[in-house]
Amino acid sequence: MKKLLWIGLAGVVGACARTFIAQLVHVESGFPFATFGVNMIGTFLLCFITAGACRRLNVSKDLKDVVTTGFLGAFTTFSAFGMETVLLVEAGRLWWAILYVGCSILGGLAIGMLGFHLGGKQVKE
Repeated sequence: MKKLLWIGLAGVVGACARTFIAQLVHVESGFPFATFGVNMIGTFLLCFITAGACRRLNVSKDLKDVVTTGFLGAFTTFSAFGMETVLLVEAGRLWWAILYVGCSILGGLAIGMLGFHLGGKQVKE
């Protein structure tokens, strides 16, 4: 029960961080930069952590779960990505929607691979 509470609290912080970034990065361009940005940051961090960064830093599984499931789960948002894509299509901005989907998928894969690679590197002594 205690772990669930910590995950919930981390989720609150992640959701607040996402909202803060959305307000900070609000750009009227047709492209959802805020959601794209938090999803790329979150993907990098999740892959970095999953690749072993927490293990090398001797972080407990519970803390890893709090950060990955709680904070990053609330920080990133697939539902907003889907909704923003639909809104772009509905507004007649098909090319923006295609660009958004393409950049999100390909960018997410690329940044995830980078995070996984960097997170899995062994620390040289």
